[in-house]
Amino acid sequence: MSAFRTGHATVRGLRLAYTDFGGTGRPLLALHGHFGRARMFAPLAAALGPAHRVIALEQRGHGHSARNGDFRPDQYLADAAAFLRHLDAGPAAVLGHSAGGVTAFRLAARHPQLVRALVVEEGGADNRQPQAPHPVLDVSDWPRRAPTLAALRGGVEARGIPDAGYFLESATEYDDGWGFLFDHDDMVASQRALIGDWWPDWLASTCPALLVHGLDSFVLPTAMAREMAERRPGTTLEEFPGCGHWVHDDEPEGFARAVGAFLATV
Repeated sequence: MSAFRTGHATVRGLRLAYTDFGGTGRPLLALHGHFGRARMFAPLAAALGPAHRVIALEQRGHGHSARNGDFRPDQYLADAAAFLRHLDAGPAAVLGHSAGGVTAFRLAARHPQLVRALVVEEGGADNRQPQAPHPVLDVSDWPRRAPTLAALRGGVEARGIPDAGYFLESATEYDDGWGFLFDHDDMVASQRALIGDWWPDWLASTCPALLVHGLDSFVLPTAMAREMAERRPGTTLEEFPGCGHWVHDDEPEGFARAVGAFLATV
């Protein structure tokens, strides 16, 4: 993999951070989910290079991107479309995890000229209870600051999170201790804004799609994942036994193989 670089782009008046993992291959826009960071895609970028140039956007309110208090799904969608146009990188393959997956398939539906192939990891077409059992993770009482990184981890895991590793990708040291780059209230508001029926957008696009599902996921029910694959033509479903909502972390090599094999066909 070529040396990666981080940068910022002013998109729709908002300064958004991104990581370009380099290479001369075809572009793959990667969109993290709630609480995520661009750097989470480093293992995937290493596995896919040099055939694919992974460019990961840190979405509004996440990582080192700016926040403006508006976390409606349409705003995330417009950011992603504008970012691809800013890079002059379309049509691109677009990959999204969780909420980023919803943004990805809505991007394919609303801006088909920008998306040639779609990879959705654990992004559901119906984000309402009871179809989606846990649409909102309430982090309002998570620690804002802790004296050490270990203490921050302990504070999160004490609130029912068995492994805080994913969230700690967004941890950083401030003058007054360790905390997160994201704002707790922003993340709750953003998750609540995502509650809804996204079936029309899932079914509206026609590009080839790969749907990745962890069979132990507490977010995307297996029945919904299978229905999504059955109802949308051109969709391949890859199920991962023993994996949860974060397939890319639970089985990184298998995840990369599935994504690489799919992209090779399109």
